[in-house]
Amino acid sequence: MCILCDKGFPQNHARSQLGRRDFLKTTAAGGAAAGLGLFAARPAAAHDDDDAPEDSGRRGRRYIIRGGHVTSIDPAVGDFVKADVLVEGKKIVAVGPNLHAGGAAEIDARGKIVMPGFIDTHHHQFETALRSFLANGVLINDQSGSASANPSYFEYILLTFAPVYRPEDVYISELFGGLSQLDDGVTTVHDVSQIHHSPAHSDAAIQALFDTGRRAAFGFFESAGANILGTNPGNKYPSDAPRIKQQWFSSSDQLVHMIMGGEVYLGDLSTDQSWTIGRQLDLQIAAHVLSPFGIRPIFDKLAAGTGGNGHIGIGADNLFIHMTGMSDAAWQKVKDVGAQVSIAFPIEMNMRHGMPPIVRMQSLGLEPSLSTDVEVTMTADFFTQMRVCMNMQRMVVNQMILDSPNGNQNLPDPRNWELPQSAVTVPGFFPYWPTPPAGIPAPLTARDVLRFATINGAKHLRLDKKTGSLSPGKEADIIILDATALNVAPLNNVPGAVVSLMDRTNVETVIVAGKVRKWKGKLLDVDLNHLRRQLESSRDHIFAAAGVPQNLYR
Repeated sequence: MCILCDKGFPQNHARSQLGRRDFLKTTAAGGAAAGLGLFAARPAAAHDDDDAPEDSGRRGRRYIIRGGHVTSIDPAVGDFVKADVLVEGKKIVAVGPNLHAGGAAEIDARGKIVMPGFIDTHHHQFETALRSFLANGVLINDQSGSASANPSYFEYILLTFAPVYRPEDVYISELFGGLSQLDDGVTTVHDVSQIHHSPAHSDAAIQALFDTGRRAAFGFFESAGANILGTNPGNKYPSDAPRIKQQWFSSSDQLVHMIMGGEVYLGDLSTDQSWTIGRQLDLQIAAHVLSPFGIRPIFDKLAAGTGGNGHIGIGADNLFIHMTGMSDAAWQKVKDVGAQVSIAFPIEMNMRHGMPPIVRMQSLGLEPSLSTDVEVTMTADFFTQMRVCMNMQRMVVNQMILDSPNGNQNLPDPRNWELPQSAVTVPGFFPYWPTPPAGIPAPLTARDVLRFATINGAKHLRLDKKTGSLSPGKEADIIILDATALNVAPLNNVPGAVVSLMDRTNVETVIVAGKVRKWKGKLLDVDLNHLRRQLESSRDHIFAAAGVPQNLYR
């Protein structure tokens, strides 16, 4: 009944997200591949008198977050130097100063920043067991003989490691990676699991998303690597989508929903099948779109409405990942139909996907959401994603300004920068500093990047009615960040502190749908040592089965 119990890892199923009765139903219906409940209760804090509000997230339970620097990300609500957030059950009831809450439990947020949780619109969580393996690698071996060429992502992660994954390997990587991001303040993820060698693998991935206890979109993508090698006779992609949707996603009132993966580089037949099934099931359709793999001409056909069988075109139901190296006509179509674009800035810069297309999007009046992609190469920490986004865009825009005619004309010989006071006609103005010409986007601000990391992610996953901002009526996906910490104090600018200074150590409290999941710096109801041992055991199996020696200093 429980694959981890059968493998010699006894589990406590009493605290699972779905409950044992529901697990038995799903197992009987579809053969769920993974055990539940790798959780064991632990105290919320070192002192019993400082516990999280009891029964948070349950219907009728109320608590109030008091006195924080509230950053709502909702223009209709605004931001507050000092305000409260009242939560009842799983929803936000009110946001504002000096709220009356009767006998509601209180969370003291003085000196803390209160804001919506981060939203990751593209993350391959099944690769958690392979973290840092490909720290130097690029997408495809370029035959240069360099440390970046070998090992490469396509040859090792997809063609070597992914095909040997068992359902239990999928489960523990998905669970551990999800909990790690939850600890980091990422309350919602689009999990591009891409490891669907069989229905059992699919069920293991889905079960882990439920058990993690955060909001998620399950991306039903292909059987990575194994479909090329022919080592997945149990593969049911994309035909298993109706069974998955009926068994796991029949309700819209749950934390996890479904997205259809529709990779266009798999060939016209696969595109036709996956996109058609996705639209028949009224699912959002996501695809990686990037410079390699000959995708540009394929995407041009989709933009023209002649993709797949000759009749498949892009629409508002599409989420495109990366979008590097695409044509002007394709970009214009993306804008015209209202499709969404997720950018994974650090990965695209490190793995040779092409230039992250932020300036292209700005020139079209579009905005991205942010995504982490693969932890085999870069961290899934969202503070890193925000900083790299802002730094990369400003680097490009600033250089465009310096390279403009204004910049070239105004920059003097660097050996002769001494300026007579008589030349200063406007206080604070330095005449050699170039004025940006028309047509160059403005440098991103910290507030822009916070928007990308929250409400944009919600919109791009069709969740903006539920989450993405601190708006009364939305579900309470909230993070409380410590602005009194050594790396932040004194606080002088809230968005700037979050984007430019903070890291996961500042994430003090994490709330998902009203339920407190992290409290005073500790994840609740999770035995991380137990989980880590299982992840390490899974890693050892994957390396051995793939025939790849483990070498910590290669």
